[in-house]
Amino acid sequence: MGSNGRMELSRRSLLGAAGGLSAVGMLAACGGGGGAGGGDSSEPIAFWNMPWGGDQFNPTDEEIVTAYQPAEGLPPATYQTVQWANFTQTFSSAVASRTGPAVSSGGGTQAFLFENQGAIAYADDLLESWRGNGLYDDFLPGLIDAMRTDNGYAAVPYNLDMRVLWVNPTLLEEAGTEAPTDWQSFLDACEALKQIDVYGYGDGSGSGRFTGGHILVSWMIGNGGGLFNADQQPDCVTPANIEAMEFVLECVAKGYVDPAAATYTSDNVQEQWRARRFGMGFDGGGLAANIGGEVGSEIVVNSPLTSPAGTQGMLYFPNNIMMYQDTPSQEGSEAFLTYYYQNMARLWTENTGIGLPPLRSIAETPEFQENPNNVKIIEEYQPIAQTWAAPGGSALFQGVTSVDATPIIDTFTQQILTGATDARSALEELQRGIEDTIG
Repeated sequence: MGSNGRMELSRRSLLGAAGGLSAVGMLAACGGGGGAGGGDSSEPIAFWNMPWGGDQFNPTDEEIVTAYQPAEGLPPATYQTVQWANFTQTFSSAVASRTGPAVSSGGGTQAFLFENQGAIAYADDLLESWRGNGLYDDFLPGLIDAMRTDNGYAAVPYNLDMRVLWVNPTLLEEAGTEAPTDWQSFLDACEALKQIDVYGYGDGSGSGRFTGGHILVSWMIGNGGGLFNADQQPDCVTPANIEAMEFVLECVAKGYVDPAAATYTSDNVQEQWRARRFGMGFDGGGLAANIGGEVGSEIVVNSPLTSPAGTQGMLYFPNNIMMYQDTPSQEGSEAFLTYYYQNMARLWTENTGIGLPPLRSIAETPEFQENPNNVKIIEEYQPIAQTWAAPGGSALFQGVTSVDATPIIDTFTQQILTGATDARSALEELQRGIEDTIG
């Protein structure tokens, strides 16, 4: 994976990062434009991709794209890197002015906003064609379903940004405790770590650090809860969610959470790990690489915790690639994506820093298998991970942009991590905030 700061941005919704509904207004002009399959097929398929990894990601990615040799009569592809800074405005203005890409990645919930505005070319035909070449069955469980809307598949899964529990076995041994398996043993391990002046609930929710909110929702999901019901409406104040937040508040009250956690950026969190002040904590799959050094090689991914309800679950972000109505050739867009998915394994086997792969065939390569933490995430976390849509469903939809890197979820998280509220009151405020946003 790339740096934690980079991956934080990758998960932002178009609405959240743009600071409200302004992106919707910018997109209004594109609702009737560019039918799928229309346009001039002599123009190339413009593929815009983000800096998903380290310095070698985009050069390697561009090599893959420029090596594409289309079938006769289909357009070639061009490559453009779009930086995370101001990416929402870049995409919104480009799509509205019909100067945007034919195919792109972007923010994890971006496709669902554009789909709502009529700008997306659905991937149904593409996915159906993949049933015949093995790609469809190569996707990890549940990923394709997460892209489904009432009108069709808005995107194709691309790279996975997981939330997992990390532990430092050296500090656990020093504290005379073992890695936790459930919520009670997590509390026990936190108490033991506290005796050696180490925090067991390592996290943060300061500026740009959205993982703190992700983990609160993960506790809910792990207990059988979540934020949205089967009608895709907010349903926050449930017994499962209240129990989960009361558990976190217990961790805060007992001193297992760093008192400054609500102000910690991703850099601050990583410094606490390096200083061995965090013995356990929740983060993305790239935490060890981001920390680096001796501690980075010490920490390991712990198995998922089992809740009092006997359930497991964590929030995850299936970043994706989308096709647009405004394309020189829909057939060309689909042909290019077929080539890309059949040839993108290098992004993982050459360790470019991109998130976890969506395809089993890539996860099974010797190069990927060399990293035991990544293997554990794929084998143990991916099957139990759920999207923002939980518990009502797995498919993303526009309403989730109300909580994806927005002030609503930030305020909720900071209230919980500081202990400045009770579970029910915080969830009721969260419920009102989501309702006000989605209308």
